[in-house]
Amino acid sequence: MTRHQQQFPGSEADLAALTREVDEAHRATLPQMQDAAADLGAQLRRQEARPPSDGMDRRRFLRGLGVAGLSAFALAACSDDSGSSAKSSPSATGQAAPAPSGGTYTGDLLVVALATALENQAVGAYQAAIQAAGAGKLGTVPPAVANFATTAMAQHADHAKVWNNVLTQAGKPPITSVPLKSQAAVTEALGKVTDVPGVAKLALQLEDQAAQTYLFAQFNVTAPAGIETAATIAPVEAMHAAILRYLLGEYPVPDDFLPVDKAAKPDDLTV
Repeated sequence: MTRHQQQFPGSEADLAALTREVDEAHRATLPQMQDAAADLGAQLRRQEARPPSDGMDRRRFLRGLGVAGLSAFALAACSDDSGSSAKSSPSATGQAAPAPSGGTYTGDLLVVALATALENQAVGAYQAAIQAAGAGKLGTVPPAVANFATTAMAQHADHAKVWNNVLTQAGKPPITSVPLKSQAAVTEALGKVTDVPGVAKLALQLEDQAAQTYLFAQFNVTAPAGIETAATIAPVEAMHAAILRYLLGEYPVPDDFLPVDKAAKPDDLTV
């Protein structure tokens, strides 16, 4: 068996087809996503101009993590819970830090900021993997795998742009870096991978985290446009995760529920 075959147990033709499907889904929903985000930016700007209300803050966000899974049917067709209790994403482990008082991003804008940071983190991870592959650090990388990584990176960049547009429309600074406590651990893990499966496992953690965070957001943000934006992006992230499972030889089996145990917590933000 060649190194090429060892690194990818599936069919390149199937992986290429799956990548085309997720790209088509992304392109089809992008206009709706952008429209919903524009509405959300306008809504949040109006909210920011009003006196503080009981909108979602960090503590409410954290409390919601315990109940969101009860209604999580939306992404069942793209999800797979196998191994979810055995492995947790870098930013979902440990005890959450106490919520700071105030902050640049509050209410629904806190969710937008978190989503932007997660998208930037995914872009950086895929970019680092592509660069490592180009430098020969991951062994032989099948073209279909490289194409998927490039496609997923571009889609995450589109999502980050959408969320940053919301922030700027709401009068808040955009997030162009990765202000997450988990970033150092992700960077360290990326530096240690030496093959395609290693990269795929790390990418899967990030994709699961993103999909579950968006699912949680659908049941906990207050602005209707925010719910619509998260609901539009979430299936694409879940499709990324499903493709990565296929790449790893773990053909995804649909679950009745998508859990939220890996959803990112707002206290992972450092802004």
